[in-house]
This record gives sequence, structure tokens and C-alpha cells, in this order.
Amino acid sequence: LRWVDPTLSFEVWDVEEGEFPTTIDGVDGFIITGSKSSVYDDKPWIRSLEALVRRLHDAERKLVGICFGHQLIAQALGGVVDKSPKGWGVGVHTYTLSDPVLANDGGGRCVNLLASHQDQVITEPAGATVIAHNEHCEIAGLRIGEHILTFQGHPEFIPEYAREIMRFRRAMIGDERTDSGLASLDALEHEGERVARWMLDFLRN
Repeated sequence: LRWVDPTLSFEVWDVEEGEFPTTIDGVDGFIITGSKSSVYDDKPWIRSLEALVRRLHDAERKLVGICFGHQLIAQALGGVVDKSPKGWGVGVHTYTLSDPVLANDGGGRCVNLLASHQDQVITEPAGATVIAHNEHCEIAGLRIGEHILTFQGHPEFIPEYAREIMRFRRAMIGDERTDSGLASLDALEHEGERVARWMLDFLRN
């Protein structure tokens, strides 16, 4: 978010190392980022992070989830996450927006966003509204009340980083999906800054 507003300040907790906030007060909101882990992995820090999500939800504190964070929030609140039968989602994906607040920013009813995931939210939690979807990922974003906003895609990625990830994971992703993902970097413009502005507006309001 700093490329949208360089005056922002952040406090970082390495939850994989057991670092968690001692209080949920004193900040404008929380962001759960991506991770190499899957939310259904049997790891103590993941269970602790789920407990924090439920605490934040109960207190209606502002919370944003990105990729793993999107999936973790959904699972913590009763949704279902699993590997997608459609395989890896990589490269720039175009998502249709069903959230009127986001779609009315002047950018249109679709958004292009870099993706890198094999897991997906299969069933959204009760009370959640799906705000973005495409053919590959039917639950690519969620809004819960006025305090939770999530995205499957990565607004913080840049095309060069996505290109290196795809090349590194080619054997894992498969040649066909990797090649189409790499081609999308030239065919579609990643709108990470647009999504970052959504996140910042959400945290501020």
C-alpha cells in the first residue's frame, strides 16, 4: 500500500514464528498476506491465526486478506478451502466484479490481477458476499459486513516477480498453464494499484 500512500506505517508480525499482536487496538486494520503453506495444513500457527481472525470478526475490526489470507479468513469463519480441480491459477486473471462500491471507481466492472494459487475457496462462509469471480475461480473475493475484504489475487505482485515464480515452478504448474500465464503478462495489464486503492479506502472508512 505504500506505493499508493508513502506516509503509511506498518507493524509486522511473523505468525509462522509465533508472533501475534498482543492487542487488536491501536491500528487502523489488519492484513493477512500470502503464504507458501495451505490453510488446511496441520500447523499450530495456522490454528492460532484462525483464532485471531475470529476475534477480529467478533470485534468487527477491519481485516483484509490476500491469497492465503483470503482463504484463511474464509476457513476460519466456516468456509471450505481445497485444491482447485481446475489446476493452478497463474499470470494475470480478469475477474468480474459484483461489488458496486468497487466497480464504481471508474475502472469498470472487471479487474485484472496477478494470481498464483492452487488452493481456492470452494464454499464461502455464512454471511459473506462474493465480490469477484471468473471461470477459473468462482470465489475470488469476499466482503463480510463492513469490516472484512478479501482477494484471491495478488495486488502487491509485479509482473517481473510473477514471471520468475512461474519459471521456477514450471514443473509443478505444467508447461501449458505456465506458458499461458507468461503470455498473459504481455496481453493484460495488472491493476494492482487499483486494488491497493480499494484496500486503503476500505481500511480508512
